[in-house]
Amino acid sequence: MHTLEQIAELERQYLLPTYNRYPIAFSRGKGVFLYDLEGNRYLDFVSGLGVNALGHAHPRIVKTIREQASKLVHISNLYYHEYQGPLAEKLCQLAGGSSGAGSTGAAPATGAPATKFRAFFSNSGTEAIEGSIKLARLAGHRAGGAAKCRLVALDGSYHGRTFGALSLTGQDKHRKGFEPLLEEVTFVKQNDLESLRAAINDETCAIVLEPVFGEGGIYECSVEFLQECRALADKHRAALIFDEIQCGLGRTGTIFAFQSFGVVPDMVAIAKPIAAGLPLGAFLAKEEFATAISAGQHGTTFGGGPLACRVALEFLAIVEEEKLLENVNKVGAYLHQELKSVVEKRSAAVGVRGRGFIQGIQLEIPARPVVDEGLAEGVLFNSTQDTVVRFLPPFLLEEKHVDKGIRVLKKLLGKKRKKAA
Repeated sequence: MHTLEQIAELERQYLLPTYNRYPIAFSRGKGVFLYDLEGNRYLDFVSGLGVNALGHAHPRIVKTIREQASKLVHISNLYYHEYQGPLAEKLCQLAGGSSGAGSTGAAPATGAPATKFRAFFSNSGTEAIEGSIKLARLAGHRAGGAAKCRLVALDGSYHGRTFGALSLTGQDKHRKGFEPLLEEVTFVKQNDLESLRAAINDETCAIVLEPVFGEGGIYECSVEFLQECRALADKHRAALIFDEIQCGLGRTGTIFAFQSFGVVPDMVAIAKPIAAGLPLGAFLAKEEFATAISAGQHGTTFGGGPLACRVALEFLAIVEEEKLLENVNKVGAYLHQELKSVVEKRSAAVGVRGRGFIQGIQLEIPARPVVDEGLAEGVLFNSTQDTVVRFLPPFLLEEKHVDKGIRVLKKLLGKKRKKAA
């Protein structure tokens, strides 16, 4: 077995220097815990940046991967297989069957879904965003000609690293050095109704936003703002696109985040937890937009393969059968309460944001040292926006795990540190 030093040195020699990794290497995981090369155990509040919603080595996922890998892993989208259609049906029914009521977003038992969606499967979240804005452009041209191509996005947002997604990302630190990006993008402040109204006109083909900023610091769009986005999109025949890559698929306590806010988008991009750690993304589009695209105008080699789709179906079944959304709501409320107690007792912490299992605590000090020192305490935290400790735990998290994390966080925030600049 290689040592951490050997692993790190090999990467320094042969990988592009794109990551500032933490000084730790993991060898296995079980439930809400990870284990390093020496066998030390760590409580995981990061879950692979929101990917491992079922924790690590969930027995049903392990069994499904073993069974399917022994039969069929990949065939390309030239041919049918038995899992892509059922997964598309399940996701579209979950998205179309609820306008905010209920906790699961399941289709009504009495008939067809209230809203008809169609799905496209990709390899990742950023590709789901790329596909959704391509479809919005096609639909925009159909509705208003070549001039209907402009996009509206939010300051502080994050949508991915490819050029289209990066063009919609409202953070200069991610965009710097890669210009020129797409020019037809206007940024508005989150929850600023006046600037939103000023930015949208008949040349707008899409409004793209995260209902809850993930990498941007766990800031929520207000219901009023989302409702106005919906009204303006309808008025100007533009697509309302929700990026739920990080906040979707159960993390807010409903299967889709938009069901937590009661505003239904025209398209929704998803990824991270959908295939329990295997690469898979998707975007769902309402029928009226889906009909704008035809064969040959978009595609993927790997997206929607039999292994990933079968695992995704199992993921959704586990969430439902193990009542994990109920756990997200219950334990998420407990986490929020305990984080508020940290703010009350530690001057370095000044606020708590988010819901369910996507929450953040705002600090007056840099967050990275807190994360670094958490490793020595056996807890994995995550920092974003320099001064936010972000919590994206597995849906299996229990209150006793919250207690452990809060004890460590209080200890680390009790140390004397310099305030952030």
